Amino acid sequence: MTEFNQPDSAPGLPPTPPVIRPQLGPHPLPTNEAEALEIGRKHFPEVGSPGGPTDLYVYEFDIGYLIHAGWPANEDATGRPSDPGGSNIVISKIDGEVARVPNFPEEDAAELYRRVYRPNSS
Repeated sequence: MTEFNQPDSAPGLPPTPPVIRPQLGPHPLPTNEAEALEIGRKHFPEVGSPGGPTDLYVYEFDIGYLIHAGWPANEDATGRPSDPGGSNIVISKIDGEVARVPNFPEEDAAELYRRVYRPNSS
């Protein structure tokens, strides 16, 4: 008889099952900033790609995670900004729903989201 030992299991016992993450709807429910960032990556061009963001940032607030991009500095200080606008996303802590919000400062975008967000009732 072969005994399989997993690092997180006791000898002679089956492996510890993976952590079950809550999912209240069709969207994964992030439980921390790293999980929110992984979900958010799907909604932006690849970091470092031509014309893409230099990095993605997470701003956590009471009911969601705001994901916003950093863009490369404009080589011509008198020219148009590298990032012409666009939107950021918020991932709900309540149901995992992804919503777009204007490219406002973090606190302003979070406040706008609070005012208009309605949890999915399905």
